[in-house]
Amino acid sequence: MSELSDLQCQATPSDAPLLSSEQIAELLPQIPGWSVETHGQTPQLEKTFSFKNYIEAMAFANLITPIAEANDHHPAVLVQYGSVRVNWWSHSIGGLHLNDFALAAKTNKVYSNL
Repeated sequence: MSELSDLQCQATPSDAPLLSSEQIAELLPQIPGWSVETHGQTPQLEKTFSFKNYIEAMAFANLITPIAEANDHHPAVLVQYGSVRVNWWSHSIGGLHLNDFALAAKTNKVYSNL
């Protein structure tokens, strides 16, 4: 498999299968710092990134926007002073798909390039 961060995503079809727990366990080590958190009944990839201040946090959040648009896949982003929490999941299937892992990897790549 190619690097997760190199995968191009498309909108997840509503009939796409959810990833199995075995697939999630295999993919999770490829996106350091991310965890699977359940919000409501929906498993999501979640990671909090640290920054020196609010301006840096907002700048990072703004770098995620074009990635989300280019891949037709949009995260929940919480910006606070000194941190940004990002949650990726596939809304259309109510859980995790390969797209979510690819976008988490792309997010890590943006952060590592700061």
